Amino acid sequence: MDGTILIADDDRTIRTVLTQAFTRAGCKVHATASLLTLTRWVEEGRGDLVISDVVMPDGNGLETLPRLGKIRPDLPVIIISAQNTIMTAIKAAEAEAYDYLPKPFDLPDLMKRSAKALEGNRQNRTPETVQNPADELPLVGRTPVMQALYRLVARVLNTDLPVLITGESGTGKSLIARTIHDYSDRRTLPFVVAGANALEAGDAVHNQLAQAKTGSILFDEVGDLSAQAQARLVRALDSLGDHAPRVLATTQQDLAREVEAGNFRGDLFYRLNAVSLNAPPLQARIDDIPLLADYFLARQERDGGEAKLFTPQAHDELRKHIWPGNVRQLEHVVRRLAVTCPETRIGQGDVHVTLGPASEAMHPGAAVGHEKLSDSIAAHLGRYFDLHGDALPPSGLYGRILRELEVPLIEIALDATGGNQAKCADLLGINRNTLRKKIVELDIRVTRRRKLM
Repeated sequence: MDGTILIADDDRTIRTVLTQAFTRAGCKVHATASLLTLTRWVEEGRGDLVISDVVMPDGNGLETLPRLGKIRPDLPVIIISAQNTIMTAIKAAEAEAYDYLPKPFDLPDLMKRSAKALEGNRQNRTPETVQNPADELPLVGRTPVMQALYRLVARVLNTDLPVLITGESGTGKSLIARTIHDYSDRRTLPFVVAGANALEAGDAVHNQLAQAKTGSILFDEVGDLSAQAQARLVRALDSLGDHAPRVLATTQQDLAREVEAGNFRGDLFYRLNAVSLNAPPLQARIDDIPLLADYFLARQERDGGEAKLFTPQAHDELRKHIWPGNVRQLEHVVRRLAVTCPETRIGQGDVHVTLGPASEAMHPGAAVGHEKLSDSIAAHLGRYFDLHGDALPPSGLYGRILRELEVPLIEIALDATGGNQAKCADLLGINRNTLRKKIVELDIRVTRRRKLM
């Protein structure tokens, strides 16, 4: 590697590590803890590559980028930041950063990206100002799969390419679609969601496209569309002119496999799949669980709830569990913990009471290990009472306990029946109207999909 590297970071350890690494690679290095010094070096014509932190003692690295770009338009800048939200990646892209890496970063990966940056010039892009605050965006995570997703979202924001977002139920596919719209140059225009059920009507596709105007339209769970609805959607997409909405779509299914099986039209698949984004399941990003849990707890407080915190042991307990409902299931659990835990610090015991033994599958009436479900519930309730010492739990315990049982029971039954409420009601042995009422009361999201039995 050949070139001069300018490093700006207020962490002395990072400056030392990077200086040693680039020096060994054959580069000259200038390191500073000041953005003013970095700017002066750039003005003096020094450096072939800048590596800069965001939060610095004398300013913000992202806010400094446009100035550096005016001074040296072809100087590539790699942003490194501990602010691991999608907004950091988006702002880095909009500020014309060459690349973005979260802290803690992988040093070999940074060296590889730096070598590539030194080989060519930075691509020119028109910056846009994002007004929405980062802490309002639920897409958070510092794991590699999430950071890769952030970077890809940032790259496709202001293109006209259709985007197909895949992933399991509860991974945030619709959230990603909304983010693409809200942080793009179409953000002031309509965002229309067209669900699979709504699209079955004859003129629904054209009506939805008309509502979207030149904004964005999301075709939600397109894998659930009937053959007739798929045909109508293909014809509608083919008729779009120059002033058309941005097309986004989500699916839980492997549409490529569905095309091979003859269940999904190939021409529709290729029209929707110009860019493919995958929302990773929670089990693929276990290290994000504490971050997500803290986020949902803080949001509960902002919505008027009591201020509470998870203990490190509670974080560990959450990490041990399997989350078939993904991020949505984690959010429901955190909301229940925020309401039912009497203390300001939510501990391992509270999580254990709510979730049961880690990764343990319970079947009604059958043994769980050496216990029946009723025995396990009795043990959990005993621990719950023990947590209150000589005092009694808050009143309304009967309703709270039934609610905690109902939510996962209905969610899992809906997942098992592919979101078919008639089949779910039959499985549970309750009236379909009762199920619908429960879904509304318990704020349970229903997603229709084909279920392979």
